[in-house]
Amino acid sequence: MHTVRIGSGAGYGGDRLEPAIDRIRRGELDYIIFECLAERTIALGQLERRHDPKKGYNSLLEYRMRAILDAIREHPVKVITNMGAANPVAAAEKTVELAKEAGLAGLKIACVTGDDVLALLSPEMPVLETGKPLSDLGQSILSANAYLGADGIVEALKQGADIVITGRVADPALVVGPLRYHFGWAAEEYHRVGRGVLAGHLLECAGQVTGGYFADPGVKDVPELWNLGFPIAEVGEDGSVVITKLPGTGGMVTEATVQEQILYEIQDPASYFTPDCIADFSGVHTEQLGPDRVAVHGATGRCHNGQFKVSVGYQDCWIGEGQISYYGSTARARAELAGEIIRKRLKVRNCAYTELRVDLMGVDSLFTAADTSPLEVRLRVAARTADRANAAIIGDEVEALYTNGPGGGGGAVKSLREVVSVASVFVPQEKVSANVQIMEV
Repeated sequence: MHTVRIGSGAGYGGDRLEPAIDRIRRGELDYIIFECLAERTIALGQLERRHDPKKGYNSLLEYRMRAILDAIREHPVKVITNMGAANPVAAAEKTVELAKEAGLAGLKIACVTGDDVLALLSPEMPVLETGKPLSDLGQSILSANAYLGADGIVEALKQGADIVITGRVADPALVVGPLRYHFGWAAEEYHRVGRGVLAGHLLECAGQVTGGYFADPGVKDVPELWNLGFPIAEVGEDGSVVITKLPGTGGMVTEATVQEQILYEIQDPASYFTPDCIADFSGVHTEQLGPDRVAVHGATGRCHNGQFKVSVGYQDCWIGEGQISYYGSTARARAELAGEIIRKRLKVRNCAYTELRVDLMGVDSLFTAADTSPLEVRLRVAARTADRANAAIIGDEVEALYTNGPGGGGGAVKSLREVVSVASVFVPQEKVSANVQIMEV
């Protein structure tokens, strides 16, 4: 049976580049995907784009594309990525520029747009996380991007694209797109599309399925994590999937690593909602075929629910933070005293906050260890505020502990950041369509 080889080049926005280039040069791939968007990424990109209309795409795009373009010169492979983030057009234009510099004439770069649905929002839309109307967010909304399916990617490949750059698409769509194009699957062949969604889900987090997120020393040991190899999916025309990796790379592909990734971020294995179908993983089983080769069987799918999930980015708050360390036999007592000083100082300064955390890192920040007397403790104070001025007070007061608190404090740092948060709503699929633009080098 004819199979297609799809490699994973990134599992998040700042992922390593070397494993991807290795895959292009040695992997005999047909396609490679770079999944680089988190929930808030596009909202943050929209903030950047407001300051510079040519920005808003993944900050590592130029770095990655220079290496990718150099690699595909001798090892042609089609590249599919959501590094376009809030500005896929500008990302494609930059890639064309880099391809010209590299002398890659004739290359076709596609950008897929249509995910920006800010104009479709209405105040009465219920927010999925709270059930409250969208109007509760007030005037703080920055962006609204729908999770598109594979249609735009399929169309871009049909038009001869060598590199496809999208904004927001569902993570598995990066794999469903080339599978539908390569094998000619119809969008309504949900049993096959569901298997494609599983293949995409296994690849989307890159090194997680080859042991990166799996490792737990002494419990689940993984060899050579420093040299972790990213996965390759061998997918058959019927949607059958084998996960593997290149020889000479670290990590491992076992039934256990694959099974953990199958369950990752899945609420209901029988109803995994995606824009391309509702995937059903409830009958999935794995089979170790050999070293670093695992077959995955039993996925299927059914018609999607007719809705696109939309991530609505909004300006939420400011976070002010300060940290300082204490050392010695009474480190914990001095850190606790410093924390009390901060609480009282915030009252004296009328610091307005909606949430405050005062943690002794390693003692009570996650779990309380009441009977410990560590020789070193780091105090962390963080507060959520409505404005920058109040947030700045937090770090200033922690820093002042140098000379106005218990003895022995050192290594104080402070930070201040504006927080962009995400709410989710649904919009009908029929109101949204992907648009494809081809740029030739």
